Order: sequence, then C-alpha cells, then structure tokens
Amino acid sequence: MPDLLLELFSEEIPARMQRKAAEDLQKLVTDALVERGFVYEGARAFATPRRLTLHVAGLPLKGRDVREERKGPRVGSPDAAIQGFLKAAGLTSLDQATIQSDPKKGDSYVAFVERPGRLTADVVAEIVPAIVRSFPWPKSMRWGAASAAGASLRWVRPLQSILCTFGPETEEPEVVPFEVDGIASGNVTFGHRFLSDGQPISVRRLEDYTAKLEAAHVVLDADRRKALILNEAKNLAFAQGLDLIEDEGLLSEVAGLVEWPTVLMGSFDEAFLAIPGEVIRATIRANQKCFVLRDGAGKLANRFLLVTNQVAPDGGKAIVAGNERVVRARLSDALHFWKTDQKPLPDVGKLAASAEKLGLDIAKPLDQRMARLDHLGVVFHEKLGTQGERVQRIAALARELAKATGADPELCARAAVLAKADLQSEVVGEFPELQGFMGRRYAELQGEHPSVCAAIEDHYKPLGPSDRVPTDKVAITVALADKLDTLVGFWAIDEKPTGSKDPYALRRAALGVIRLVVENGVRLSLLDAIALRILSRVLTRHERELFVPGYVVSTLEIVQNESLRGSFRAVAIGDGNLLSFFHERLKGMLRDAGARHDLVDAVIGAGGTNDDLLLITRRVEALSAFLSTEDGANLLAGVKRAANILKAEEKKDGEGAFAGEAGPALLSEPSEKALHAALMTALPAATRAAEAEDYAGAMRALAALRQPVDAFFEAVMVNAPEPAIRANRLRLLASLRTATLAVADFGKIAG
Repeated sequence: MPDLLLELFSEEIPARMQRKAAEDLQKLVTDALVERGFVYEGARAFATPRRLTLHVAGLPLKGRDVREERKGPRVGSPDAAIQGFLKAAGLTSLDQATIQSDPKKGDSYVAFVERPGRLTADVVAEIVPAIVRSFPWPKSMRWGAASAAGASLRWVRPLQSILCTFGPETEEPEVVPFEVDGIASGNVTFGHRFLSDGQPISVRRLEDYTAKLEAAHVVLDADRRKALILNEAKNLAFAQGLDLIEDEGLLSEVAGLVEWPTVLMGSFDEAFLAIPGEVIRATIRANQKCFVLRDGAGKLANRFLLVTNQVAPDGGKAIVAGNERVVRARLSDALHFWKTDQKPLPDVGKLAASAEKLGLDIAKPLDQRMARLDHLGVVFHEKLGTQGERVQRIAALARELAKATGADPELCARAAVLAKADLQSEVVGEFPELQGFMGRRYAELQGEHPSVCAAIEDHYKPLGPSDRVPTDKVAITVALADKLDTLVGFWAIDEKPTGSKDPYALRRAALGVIRLVVENGVRLSLLDAIALRILSRVLTRHERELFVPGYVVSTLEIVQNESLRGSFRAVAIGDGNLLSFFHERLKGMLRDAGARHDLVDAVIGAGGTNDDLLLITRRVEALSAFLSTEDGANLLAGVKRAANILKAEEKKDGEGAFAGEAGPALLSEPSEKALHAALMTALPAATRAAEAEDYAGAMRALAALRQPVDAFFEAVMVNAPEPAIRANRLRLLASLRTATLAVADFGKIAG
C-alpha cells in the first residue's frame, strides 16, 4: 500500500510547541483524509527544532468509485424542471435517465451518476495547503515583503521548504505537487544547521528519509533524542562517581532544542554549595537548561550537565567554559539573594503596625517579610482582599480546625501567619516555583518549631492527584485552612468553575481537602468548617456586604440566627453549593480508585451526616464489600423491588401513607411473619452499628434479611384484595427500606 511522507521545514520551532504541533499535524491531515473517504493503516508524526514530519502508511492510490442516485421530477413535468434535472445530473437527454414507478406519486425520472474515485495525490494536494495556511500555532509570524500587506502566510517561524511524496513501496514515489505562499512542494530536505554541508537531500519514503537525516546529523524521533541524552548523561555522571538528578520536564525541553544531542559536563565553585540545593537546581535549570548531579552521599555536587547541538572540534571545552561563566554569574546572584533574605529589611521601621496586627516578631527576617507583605497591601483578589487579610483568615480558621486534626492551635496559627512570608523574599521573587520551600528554610534558620517549618512548605500540598499529602498535624491543619479559605471565598463571590474553565484551580483545592481528610483519617464537618470561614472576624469589604459580621463556632449557631442563615446556605447548601462540589470530587477520586460512583450517591442520599468525607468514604468501602457478596447482591435486588412497589403505591395513597410498623395481628403468611421478625432484629442492630460508625457491622446485620426478603417475594402477594392486609404488607416493605437507609439509599445503586 502507498505511503505519504510530509515535512514542513522551518527556520525554528520552539521546543514547547513541538509535540503539540506534531499531534495537530497528524490529526488535521488524517481527519481530512477520512472525511473524504480515504482510510489508512497507521500514522505517526515527528518534530525537531526545525521540522514537522508526518508519515501516513497504507493509503490507497485512489478513492473508491461512487454510484449516486439522483431523483428528478415526475414524468410530464414542465420543460424547465426537466432541463434543471438534466443539468444537475450531468445528463444530455432523458434517454440517459431511468423511469421509476411509485403507486402513490406516479412515474418519476431517476439518474444514476457514477463518479470515479479521486487520486489520493490530488486529494493530498488539496488538503495540505489549506492545513498549512490555517495551522493552529499558539503564536505565529509573517515575514517577507508581502507581510506588510498582511497577505502572507502565518507560521511559527519562516517556513522554508515543503517535502511531500506519495507512492507504493515497490515503486519510486511521486512528488505531490502544490504550492503554499510561493513555496513549491518537492522531495528534498536539509540536514543539521551546523554539522551538515547545507546541501538539499533528496528522499523517497520514511526509511530513506530517516536514514539520510541521521547521516546529516539529525535524529528525527524526539523520544529517541531523549533516550540518547539520558543514557549519555548517566554514563558521564557514573564516570565521575556521581548520580544524575533526573528531570523529565527538562529532558523533554532540551530534546526539543537539539537535533544531534551531545552531553558535556561543567563545574562551579564549591563555595556555591552553601546555597540550598533547590535554589542551585532552579538557577541552573531555568537559565541554562542544565542538569544537576549528586554525590554518593546524596548531596548536590558542584557539577552540571549541558546538552549542546554541536560536535565541537575541541571536545566541547569552549562550550563548557562559556556555560560555566554564565552559571557562575547566576549562582552569584542566587547567593546574593539567599544572603539578603536572611538580613533585616531596610524599611523595617515602617512595618510595626502590620507586625502588631499579625502578632509577628519584628526582629526576625521572615516575620519582617510577612509584615511587609501586609504593609504593601498586596492584593490576593479584588473581591477577596489582600494577602495580609487572607493570612489572618487562614490563621483564625487554622486555630479552629486544630480541634479536628489534633494539632497545637498556637503552632497552627504561627505557621499560617508565616506561610506566605516568602512571597516577599528575593529568591522566590526570582524563582516563584520555590515558594513554600524557601519559607521553610528561612523558618528553620530563625529557629521555628519543626512542625511550623514543615507546614510552611507543605500547606500548598497536595498540588495534584499524584502529589504527596502532608502528614504532620500542623501542616495538615494549615493546608486545610488555606484550601477552604480559597474555596469558600471564590464560592461567595460566584467565581465557580464552569465546564473546562477553572482559573483559580478550585477543583484541585477541593480534591486536596478530600485527600488531606481521607488519607490522614481526619474527622471534619465541612459545614462547620465553611461556617467558620464565612463568619470569621476577618472579612473583606465585599464579603461584609454578603455576610453579617460576627464569629460562630458551629452550624447550630447559624441555624439559630435568622440573619446568618441566608448567607451560609447560599454558599454551603444552596443550588450549585460547595458541599455538592466536594461530593462530585469525592466521587471522581473514588471512581479513579476503582469504586463505583453510584455508591457515593447511595451513601449521601441515605441522609444523616454527609459532610464528613472520611465517614462517607468508609461507608462506601463497607457498602462495596457487602454488595460484592451473594447476600448483598440478592438483598439489593429485593430492596429495589420493594422500593419500586412502594413508589407505585404511594402515588395512589400519598407519600408517607405506609409509615409506621406493620401490625403483627395482620400478618398471616409464614414468610411475612419471618420477614417481620427479621426486621425487628436487623433494624435496631443496623442502626446501632451505623451510629457507632461500625459500617461493616451494619452490613452484617442487614445480611440477615436476605433470605426472609427472598422468601417474602416468592410466597406473598403484596397488593392483597383486603385493604388492611395490603397496607400492612406495604408498611413491612417501608420498614425494609428504612432498615437499609441506616447505611445507604439502595434505590440509588445501579443494578
């Protein structure tokens, strides 16, 4: 089967755009082919710093012939209608048409038009220019004389040549002829910018193309370039008795910067090792795209690895020396930042009021930087106030949450007050990705409690589903306070996530709260926590317009206070509320872990406490285990059958018509007596176990109902002709439904 080879050769393609551009090229071309009826066996796209390449295998030489039926007017229609039909069908006379008879509509003309399949090369010549002209680059440019008029091609960097060949493996492929902005397609490409002779390279198909590029010092496959870099880096490190600190993101980036990777080793003065290793790594990574190394003891070494696109005649000595000069200058800056952050601020005299307000020790460097953050009025969000106000809210909330986590409330408040201080440090100003980590280092230097230091770094965590969860109680508390403050604040100002848009990462924050609670076994009422945040003493002007100022410690006080009730319900339990948002995130997390999301609905729908995420998770686990047994599956079927009968009968008699216990005197059948006796035992046992949070015990109590339920439905007609007996049997089924509600609403379980 013939193959298509397409290359778009440019002056440059930025590394960050290459992978997405290759994916876009493959999708756009293959989708366009399929839309036109051309199927293929496989496709693969490649990217280097100068080219996008697509190979499509197993295309036909031409499309399939099409026989199309075109209906015309009825026999005897006016001549204008007849002529219009002939012209549209491509016929010269009615002799070329067929007459079809219809009992209702009469005789009509029909034309059968046969269209030969188009040549694949012609279709490609039509598709590719349109794709190139409308290619979805995130950033693009025009060039040349025509660019002034805005009529020239837009491309990421100047497009220099187009290679496009098509043909079967056994024959010489042909060039697919087309032109884009004066650039004609051909069968030539070019090698490495520096290491080849710059002459055009004629190619035929993928194997030939790849081999000739390799000979011209171009490795086409980005994954192979990554493997070459990683292998050479590890070997160089091993030869010096060192280990490479692997960095997948940096590896992908440098693989997109070179077509012929060569790894070299440089060094820097050991005195710079006084800087925290993360700062050194961030400096070298951000500015020079270099990898760092560690010694056998696990400490950072004064060596680094760089990846170059050259094979230098001097073995790379000049390249290494140039990089060492830049690294030395960058590390000198980093050392200056590091030392400056440990010194008193020059404007410390202006910070007394902020220090007093936040309870800071103005003699300590990190406290000074928090005081400055407050003094400068750095805005967190226009409607949610400054960072200083936010820190006060987090500290107040952390004190209260400490009751649930078992942490020291004073340590929680201290950690919360210092958590954002490093935002005013020189190092974080240069390397924002080090926020939290630098705060911890500066806190350690000024003698803060170890739990406070840990919380300053870890309160941002977890940052995603694979990120670690803090385990220190103070860190857990401050992390919860930070995320709850964010969620409640943005919910209050109606900045909720919509569809795929979540600019404030509120889904991530909610998932973080869930993981902090569930993975650390924290018993926390979310409604109480939301209430504490809404009604804390530190409110922004916008929030004061929404909420009544005051400070409460439980949802009970909100319920009892009419003036507070509306604002709390709007955020916590109204339409599109925050609690349901947590439930949706919990369902997603449990589903990813292999649980069924309908079980979460069943547990939440059973009533009782549904704002304790840990309890919900434990109930779901117990319910899942129970339903995996034969007793559980059969009981589920019986309860759902009972619920369906009740639903139908309650429509007739009214909701709640069958409330209350069944009367023993009206029980006549042995099976209904047996079910009544089982319910009298199981219902209180399941309720007691659920109240004691022994959900496995509650399930065991319910399991005893399985056989009586099966026997009841097998032997008893629920809708007996006698009204009193019918109502009594329906009350028996209502008791069954009530018994299972102690653990879950079985009606919400699928199956």
